[in-house]
Amino acid sequence: MKKFLTVLCMITCIFGLTACGTQKENMSFDKAEVESISQMVYQNVCMDNAADAAAQLQAMDEDELAQVEALFKQYNIKIKGDVLASALSSYVSAQEEIGTLSDVQKYDIIADKDSLDVKMLVKGEKHDAELEILFDDKMNVTSVVVNPQYSFAEKMEKAALNTLMGMGTVFCVLILISLIISCFTFIPKIQEAFSKKKEDAKAEAVDNTIAQIIEKEELSDDSELVAVIAAAIAASEGAASTDGFVVRSIKRANTKKWQNA
Repeated sequence: MKKFLTVLCMITCIFGLTACGTQKENMSFDKAEVESISQMVYQNVCMDNAADAAAQLQAMDEDELAQVEALFKQYNIKIKGDVLASALSSYVSAQEEIGTLSDVQKYDIIADKDSLDVKMLVKGEKHDAELEILFDDKMNVTSVVVNPQYSFAEKMEKAALNTLMGMGTVFCVLILISLIISCFTFIPKIQEAFSKKKEDAKAEAVDNTIAQIIEKEELSDDSELVAVIAAAIAASEGAASTDGFVVRSIKRANTKKWQNA
C-alpha cells in the first residue's frame, strides 16, 4: 500500500511539472489581413489634415466618438477614438522631421501570446518613418506611434550634443558652487563691519549721555557759584539779602596776577 501511494505521488508530481512547463502558443493571425488593416490605419493617420482631425476628435463627446468607431469598424478596423486621436497627435509631432510620407517599404510583424506588434517602414521626404501598430488578441488597435528614423551619423551627432549639454550643465553648476564658496570669505568681513557700526552707535550714544550729564553738573555748579558770589557781594555791601543783585556773567580770574602780587 505504501509503495502504491509513493508511485501515485510521483506520477502526480510528474504531471504537475509537465503542466507547469507548457507555454501558451503565440497568437495566430492572417498576414494579409493584418497588413491590409495596418495599411488602412496608416492612410487614416498619416494625412495632411492630421492636426485638424486630432483637434476634432479631442472635442467630441462619447456619442460622436462611438459613431467614428462604428465607421472604422465597417472597414474591419477596431480602434477607439482616444487611440486614434493619440495616433494623429504622434504623427503631427513627427511630421516636421519626416516630411511627406509616400510608400510602405516593408512590414515586420511580431506575434506574442496575446498581442501583435506591426512595424511599418514608410518612405519619407526628409526621414523615413516607422509606424508601430499594436493589436490585442481580438485584433483591436491599442496603440499607434510614428517614429522618425535617423541615420547612424545623425544618431551620433545627437548623442554628442546631448553629452556636451549634460557636461556643460554639470560644469556650470560646479562653477556656480565654487563662486558661492569663494564668497564665504567676505561674510565675516561683512558681519564685522555691521558689528562695528553697532558698536560705534552704542559708543556715540554713551558719549552723548555722558556729555548731557556733565552739562547738567556744570549748570548746577554754576548756580551754586552764583549764589555764593551774590551772598558775598551782599555781605560786602551791607545788604541784608541778595534780592537786589543780578549776576550777568561769571568769568574766571587771571590767577597769575594774584600769584605775582
